[in-house]
Amino acid sequence: MEKILIIDDEAAICSSLTFALEDKYIVKSTTDPLQGVMWAKEEKFHLCLLDLKIGNISGIEILMELKNIQKDLLVIIMTAYGTISSSVEAIKKGAYTYLTKPLNKEGIYSIIEQALKYQKLNRQVEYLSQELERKYTYKGMVGKSPLMKNVFNLIEKVKDVDTNVVITGESGAGKELVARAIHFSGKRKMEPFVAVNCAAIPENLLESELFGYKKGAFTGATADQIGKFEYGNNGTIFLDEVADMPLPLQAKLLRVLQLKQVTPLGSNLPVELNIRVIAATNKDLKKLVDGGSFRQDLYFRLNVVEIYTPPLRERPQDLPLLFQYFIQNYSQELNKDIKGLSEEAQNSLLQYHYPGNVRELANIIEYAMLMTEGPCIQLENLPLELQKKSKTVFTYHQNPIDSLVGLTIEEVEKLLIEATLKKNEGQRKKTAQILGVSERGLRNKIAKHKL
Repeated sequence: MEKILIIDDEAAICSSLTFALEDKYIVKSTTDPLQGVMWAKEEKFHLCLLDLKIGNISGIEILMELKNIQKDLLVIIMTAYGTISSSVEAIKKGAYTYLTKPLNKEGIYSIIEQALKYQKLNRQVEYLSQELERKYTYKGMVGKSPLMKNVFNLIEKVKDVDTNVVITGESGAGKELVARAIHFSGKRKMEPFVAVNCAAIPENLLESELFGYKKGAFTGATADQIGKFEYGNNGTIFLDEVADMPLPLQAKLLRVLQLKQVTPLGSNLPVELNIRVIAATNKDLKKLVDGGSFRQDLYFRLNVVEIYTPPLRERPQDLPLLFQYFIQNYSQELNKDIKGLSEEAQNSLLQYHYPGNVRELANIIEYAMLMTEGPCIQLENLPLELQKKSKTVFTYHQNPIDSLVGLTIEEVEKLLIEATLKKNEGQRKKTAQILGVSERGLRNKIAKHKL
């Protein structure tokens, strides 16, 4: 249950506010600002309702002292109509907002609720930022789900060997990121990394692009051209969408891999190769082999180790981390100070199925940040499709337990306690009964998890 401190020189206001709020919050009130400052030094408060003028003492001075003691304390200034200009000054000094007297009960409830949601968001952002830095980011990839941990483990195992690797997965899932992670974390990291999109280069140009050619090899060959294999020698060549390579060229690629040498078009002198090959595809190579559109011998040559990059719908635990990762990146790139997502915006993003995977998510976050003026991305800042999706029933997880897979026991315990407390409106006795623990045990766990 959140703790609120009230400081006002009118005892009647302290009493009425305490009476109005004590059913929902733990409330302490005082007419002595120095007493309020002392309490703030002794215990943790979530929010303070502070009068702008307390006798001869300025509320702004008390505000600054409170913020020095508890940096994340939310302070709401209470002011008379004639001193609104001073309250604006208080906001510049760190106050969350201000309320004008006489106070409206419903208005107080609404503003306190908004303020506490904002505080919770900031704490989530801080926590996620620390977690991203500490253990959930690997060579530009973000994830804590079992599927992504498996990807990271496989990268560690193959990064320093020359074994050929095939990376599979849907478009936008991050296959090239995996390839780059293998190269730039391994023994070849100081050598070239050459990426070739086999689907983007016309069939009649792909051979010369890969293997190079000599002047006069064909009409238009007015100078020698070094191929991608020769250019990437001693490093890594990444053959993206290798399944789209035509069969005749597959045979030539197989020969290059077998002999470890390449002969440019129009030349009789082979170039010796010391190069690592990583291929990627969003298609099922086994089915293509069975259908005759991909050579079986090339498949076995390339696919010594397969790394599967999962789509976002298979790793929902990673979504909050990815949200924060992209918000941090685009905050720097777009020169914006955006902290995170509103609850409604986050819920909408969690419900979405992401057919374009991580690439699509990155585009959505960039768009939302361009549309956002405040410190937090709101639902209305998201693309229209996601705003509409938020009104539909959430069916993303077939089994609710799936959302817990990948979390530690302590993380699950914290979520369970937090959710049960919220359902019981902070009543610890009832919460302890439901969870099957003693009140003292629950109190210890609340302290342990800093709830």
